[in-house]
Amino acid sequence: MRRTETCGSGRVAHRCGGWSEMSGWISGLGAFLGRSAETTGYGLVLLGRTLFHLPHLLTRRRIRDTLDLCYTYCTGSFTVTAVVALFTGMILALNSGLSLQELGQEALIGRIVAVSLIREMGPFMTALILTASIGSGIAAELGTMKVSEEIDALRIMSISPVRFLILPRIVALTLVTPVLTIFAGLIGILGGMFVAYFQLGVGWMAFQNDGLEFLTQKDVFTGLFKSVVFGVTIATVGCTQGLLTRGGATGVGQAARRAVVVTFLLVIIMGYYITWAVLT
Repeated sequence: MRRTETCGSGRVAHRCGGWSEMSGWISGLGAFLGRSAETTGYGLVLLGRTLFHLPHLLTRRRIRDTLDLCYTYCTGSFTVTAVVALFTGMILALNSGLSLQELGQEALIGRIVAVSLIREMGPFMTALILTASIGSGIAAELGTMKVSEEIDALRIMSISPVRFLILPRIVALTLVTPVLTIFAGLIGILGGMFVAYFQLGVGWMAFQNDGLEFLTQKDVFTGLFKSVVFGVTIATVGCTQGLLTRGGATGVGQAARRAVVVTFLLVIIMGYYITWAVLT
C-alpha cells in the first residue's frame, strides 16, 4: 500500500515508471541472450553429434541420399548463382575500371576482379544464395517434420534423426558450396572480362595475364576454406532451427526466417575473421 501511494505522486511516479521500464528492458535482453545461448549450444552439440556419426555415411544408402541431396542443391541454386555471379563481376569490373581509367591504369582491372571474386565475393554471394534457397528450405522441411511428430516417430523406431536426416544434409551442403563457389568465381571473372574488353578497351590476354599473375595460392585457399565453413554453417543453422521448431505452420515459417537471418550474420562475421586470420 505504501508503494502505491509513493509512486502515485508526481516525480516519484515518473521515477518508478522509469525503473519499471528499464527492468522490463533488461529482463527482455536477458531472455534473448539466454535463448541465443541455448540455441547456439544446441547447434554445436548437433554438429558434434553429426561428426560422431560421420562413419555411418559410408553405407550405400547414406551415400545415395547424400548424392541425391547434392544434385538437388546444385540444380536448385545453379541458375541463380550464375546470374548473380555474372552481374557481380560486371559491376565490379565497371566500377573499378572507370576509377582506374581516370588514372590511366585500367590494365590492372584483371587482378582486382580475380582476387575479389576468388577470395571474397565468390564465397560470400554463394553463401547468401544457398542460405536463402537451401538453408531456409532445410529449416522448413525439418520444422514440418518436427511439428507433425515425424522426428519423434523416428526416435520411437530407434532410428537416429541425426544419422538419418542431419548427416546427409550437412555433408551434401558442405560439398556443394565449394563447387558453386568455384563456378561463381569463374563466371564472375568472365563477366568482368567482357566489360573490360567491350567498355574499357582492355584486351582478353592482358586481363587474363594480369589476373593470373596477381592471384596467389593463398587467395584460392582462402576462398575455398571460406566456402567449406559457410557450407557447414548454413546446414547446421538450418537443421538447428528446424529441429527447434514449435507452434505448427506459423512456427515453421518463423524457423525458416530465423535460419536466414542468423546465417547471414554468421557468414558476414566469420568471413571477416577468416580473412583477418589468413592475411595478417
